[in-house]
Amino acid sequence: MAQGRIRKALSGYYYVYQNGELIQCRGRGVFRNRGESPLVGDIVDYTKEGESDGYVMKIHPRKNELVRPPIANVDQAILVFSVKEPDFNTVLLDRFLVVLESFSVQPIICLTKMDLLAEDEKQQLQEKIADYEAIGYTVLTTFQDDNTLMERLYPLLEEKISVLAGQSGVGKSTLLNTLLPELQLKTGEISQSLGRGKHTTRHVELIEVGNGLLADTPGFSSFDFDTIEKEELTACFPEFLRLSENCKFRGCLHTKEPKCAVKEALARGEVRPYRYEHYEQFLQEIMERKPRY
Repeated sequence: MAQGRIRKALSGYYYVYQNGELIQCRGRGVFRNRGESPLVGDIVDYTKEGESDGYVMKIHPRKNELVRPPIANVDQAILVFSVKEPDFNTVLLDRFLVVLESFSVQPIICLTKMDLLAEDEKQQLQEKIADYEAIGYTVLTTFQDDNTLMERLYPLLEEKISVLAGQSGVGKSTLLNTLLPELQLKTGEISQSLGRGKHTTRHVELIEVGNGLLADTPGFSSFDFDTIEKEELTACFPEFLRLSENCKFRGCLHTKEPKCAVKEALARGEVRPYRYEHYEQFLQEIMERKPRY
């Protein structure tokens, strides 16, 4: 059997890429019997029948699986946030970061509309950018008609599977169309023939860009914590995770426990107060969540 990656799923067919060609495959009935479904991004074993047809025989273990868009084995998400209209919101940003961390997806923070900020606002924002860079996140800033963004983004996409995510109205679709100019034509055709939004009827596909693969649709615009347990939240705050090794109690939630390394670092000014406040807020939300049955 050959092995490849599913680049596209459409109308019951899975298009598996190997050695420069796409093989149109059907899934085996055993997947339905197990309640499994191959996803774009999956590494699969397949058998080839004829020149360009075959059957998906086995799905290799996934490192993660997203729902919107339905893709597996995502390496990173370009997290698009505006700094103005709508205003930059660290609570919302941290919410996105936590969920991406829970899926083992590396975030790249891309802040748009920098040209709309006054000088004093830019200085305040730079302090926040420095905070997130100190945690270990890559932060890119951009503005309208920025002709340097692509040359800064392309190296980050290399040999990665990437998706776009972020709040609504911040320019995700514009950025996507800039990265994948071929989508402009598809968008126009769909809008003209159906009178609908640009991504209403399209399938999800991984397209080569910057020597990597990028999903051709914007992802989630909101996140919840349905799949995160309270004991797992620390791991979604990288600076807390590093510090927690020195907490007195294993499984410390960094709230009321004595000799908590996170709270001690907070008191020393080594943890940003707003990050800790967001942690407390998210922890409370998780603890008040209705149990799943």
